[in-house]
Amino acid sequence: MVKNTNIRISLPAVCFVWQIAMIILFGVFIRYNEESDTHWIETRKKNNISTDLENDFYYRYASFQDVHVMIFVGFGFLMTFLKRYSFGGVGFNFLIAAFGIQWALLMQGWFHSLDKEDWKIKIGIENLINADFCVAGCLIAYGACLGKVSPVQLMVLTLFGVTLYAVEEYIILSLLHVRDAGGSMVIHTFGAYYGLTISWVLYRPLLSQSNHLQRSVYHSDVFAMIGTLFLWMFWPSFNSAIADHGDGQHRAAINTYLSLAASVLTTFALSSLSKKYGKLDMVHIQNATLAGGVAMGTASEFMITPYGSLIVGFCSGIVSTLGYVFLTPFMEKTLKIQDTCGIHNLHAMPGVIGGIVGAVTAACASESVYGHEGLIKMFGFEGKVSNRTASVQGGYQAAGLFVAMAFGLVGGALVGGILKLPIWGDPTDSNCFDDDIYWEVPEEEDENIPAFGHQNMHHVGRTPDVHHRSHV
Repeated sequence: MVKNTNIRISLPAVCFVWQIAMIILFGVFIRYNEESDTHWIETRKKNNISTDLENDFYYRYASFQDVHVMIFVGFGFLMTFLKRYSFGGVGFNFLIAAFGIQWALLMQGWFHSLDKEDWKIKIGIENLINADFCVAGCLIAYGACLGKVSPVQLMVLTLFGVTLYAVEEYIILSLLHVRDAGGSMVIHTFGAYYGLTISWVLYRPLLSQSNHLQRSVYHSDVFAMIGTLFLWMFWPSFNSAIADHGDGQHRAAINTYLSLAASVLTTFALSSLSKKYGKLDMVHIQNATLAGGVAMGTASEFMITPYGSLIVGFCSGIVSTLGYVFLTPFMEKTLKIQDTCGIHNLHAMPGVIGGIVGAVTAACASESVYGHEGLIKMFGFEGKVSNRTASVQGGYQAAGLFVAMAFGLVGGALVGGILKLPIWGDPTDSNCFDDDIYWEVPEEEDENIPAFGHQNMHHVGRTPDVHHRSHV
C-alpha cells in the first residue's frame, strides 16, 4: 500500500485552525506587562525610577536578538546538510518555531506569568526569550527526526513538546528551585531525549531505501557550517539571556565563551585522530564544537572559575566527538534509534554533563567564594527555601536532571505513539530526506556540468564507516 503524502488539505487546515486558536487564546489571556504598556510611566513614579533606561527591555533585548537569530538562522542552517533536504531543514524549522513561540507564551504564561487578580498573562521581553528557549527544545527533537516526518507531524510534535516543556520547566525551576540559566537540563536534555524516543518509536527498518539521499554535498556542508558559526558566536547570549542582572549575567557570558573555545580545539584534535591520514571530518566540526555551550548551560552563572570553564569545554568536546565516531552507529544498529542529526552527541550527553557539573558546583558553593549575600542571590535561598544549604541545593540540581530525562523519555514515547498513527502523510521509506515530497523544487542542474562540490559527497549515516550528523 502506497502512503498518501499529499498535504494539500491537512497542512493548511492545521496551520489555519491552530493560528486562529492562537488569536482567540491571546485575545482572552495575553496582555502587556507593566514595563511594556502605558502604565510604565505610573510604575516609574511609584517606584521612584527616574529613566526609561531601567525598563527591562534595555537589559534583555540585545540577548533576545541573539537568541532569536540562533533559533531561526543557527538551528535552521545547521540542518541544511542533506543534499536534497535543505528546504525542509530550514523551512520546517521556520514553521514549527513560529508556531511554537506562540504556544510557549501561553503555556509558560499560565505557569509563570498569570496575574491572579485579573487572570491574564502579562508578557514582556523576558517572556519572549523564554518562549525561544522552549522552542529550542522542540527544534532539538526535530533534529532526530529530520527528513523522516511530515510537516503536520512536526506541528503535532511541537504542540506536545511545548506543553511537556512548560510542565517540566515549572517543576524543575519553580517547585524544585533548581538553577539552570542556560538550559542544559530543561532545554537540551529534555529536547534530546524527547526527540530520540520519538525516533525510536518511529523506527523505519527499511530506511536504507533512502540511503542515497542521506548524504551531504560540498556546498550543503558549507551552508550547515554557517549555522554552526552563528550558534557558536551567539551561545554566550543564550546562556546569559535570563541570568540575574549584573555579575551573574556577566559571569555566564565569560564562562560560556571559554567553554566553547576549548571544545573547538578538542574537537579538531579528536576529529583528526579518528580519521584516516589525520583528515578532519566536517560532521564533527559542525557539531561537537558547540558541545561546550551545551555543557556550560546549568553552571554558566556559577563561580566555576575561568579554568573550570575550559575543563568543561574540553571534556564535552571529547565526549561529543567520540559519540559521533562510536555511539551513533551503535545506537542505530543495536538500539534501533535512527538519529539523523546525532542529537544524542550534541545535546543529550553534553546536557547530562552540564547537569552534573551544575550539581557538583552548587554542592561545593561556599560563603568564602560567593559571600553571604552572593550565595543567597545566586541560588535563591529565600522564602520557602531560605534554610536550604549548598549541599542540599546540589541534590536538588541532580533531581532536576532526572526530571528532565523522565519527561523526555516518557513524553517522547507517548507522542511517538501518536505520530505513528497512519494519518499524518509522512514519507515512505524510499522517499525520506527528499524535499520533492513536500516542496516545489527547482529543476536539477545539467548533470553533465560539474556542480559546485558534487565531486565530494559523503554519507551521513548508515554504516559504521559513514558519518552521523548532529544538530544544535
